[in-house]
Amino acid sequence: MIISRTPLRISFAGGASDLAAFYRHEPGAVVTMAIDKYIYITVNKKFDNRIRASYSITEIVDSVDDLKHELIREALRIVQIDRGIEITSISDIPSEGTGLGSSSTYTVGILNALYAHCGHYAGAERIAHEACEIEIERCGAPIGKQDQYIAAYGGLQFIQFNPDESVFVDPVICAPQTRQQLQQHILMLYTSGTRSAPNVLAEQRTNTENDPAKRKNLRRMVQLARELYSALLKNNIASFGDILHENWMLKRELASGITNPQIDHWYERARAAGALGGKILGAGGCGFLMLFAPPERHQIIRDALPELRPVPVAMEPQGSKIIYVEEGSRS
Repeated sequence: MIISRTPLRISFAGGASDLAAFYRHEPGAVVTMAIDKYIYITVNKKFDNRIRASYSITEIVDSVDDLKHELIREALRIVQIDRGIEITSISDIPSEGTGLGSSSTYTVGILNALYAHCGHYAGAERIAHEACEIEIERCGAPIGKQDQYIAAYGGLQFIQFNPDESVFVDPVICAPQTRQQLQQHILMLYTSGTRSAPNVLAEQRTNTENDPAKRKNLRRMVQLARELYSALLKNNIASFGDILHENWMLKRELASGITNPQIDHWYERARAAGALGGKILGAGGCGFLMLFAPPERHQIIRDALPELRPVPVAMEPQGSKIIYVEEGSRS
């Protein structure tokens, strides 16, 4: 048996510039961080040579071509396994529509586990690249690349997406005290809802291709990601909240489903209670509201938003990793 553990993520600035509709014309960039909430994938040889894939439902099929779950099916094809395997998963956080990159985390984790099952090591770049191939090219999801790369690499990263399809991953090098301060300022609140990210992202992609004003917003969001990266390299988080706030004001204009009156109301209440900035994570619509505020204001903000559930998070320095190998598990 093999078990992989792959981190979910929170994105601070530049999100949506990782869509091909933007970065194929000019580089996109994000500042993003892996968190200590994970998806675990178990892979084991199946005795009867069939395939068993257990997620929200359980599929038992004779060959990879019969699988309905696209991500599992295409991961098995990439690793060249066509039968005789059992795959299950567990997530620390609801695994769909919460804005933490769960789909890409799942894809990265399953690739990592399958390669280990076959006795092969696959590095972060390969796994991230192949996860993008599965989700974007093979499955046609209207998503970007940042989630796959931060899930594979972990840590706090500045990631640039280039017109030639290359991706540059640069660790944010700053003092331990700066990382600690950053984590202490983050407040995560769960809105108890989920949404369909592909629907929001499909509209966003269309708007990016056809609306110069939306592209201008994205260009400024990329600049904000660069400013945030530069500030962190200088061990300065004084501007962090202002950058997050401006990024959110720009992002919410990219597509109609990114925000709604309820989200706007929560955000305004949080700002009134002391939050310096924030955003709805992921494609938007619902899921997690991430706020940046002085630690002494966190309880005041929580009291101002009693209907939202606080979820503590910290940075996860490592990307997807194999945490368990039982000898004799390889086929």
